[in-house]
Amino acid sequence: MTINIRAKNMDLTDAIKQYTEEKLMSLDKFYDNIIHIEVDLGLDTTRHNKGEIYSCTVNIDVPGTLFRVSKQEKDLYKAIDKVRDHLREEITAWKEKNRDSLRG
Repeated sequence: MTINIRAKNMDLTDAIKQYTEEKLMSLDKFYDNIIHIEVDLGLDTTRHNKGEIYSCTVNIDVPGTLFRVSKQEKDLYKAIDKVRDHLREEITAWKEKNRDSLRG
């Protein structure tokens, strides 16, 4: 599994990169055939009423499908956590759906 992390309008520190990799590598527990993960992290300052908003968008390439989840939060780490949780649910539901279709 390869992970490519990009940052827009912000610095990609080693701490952010390591945290992101750790969270997304844990998805391997739910599906062990993940080929590639693309991560886009960004800072949006154009929302004058809400202040700085961080976004995290993740694309996961697995054989037969592509998962894409995007979340926005005031805290970058919270956005990464929410994306990981949502991806875990998506992957689990996809596995169940495929398992049921193979049985049926």
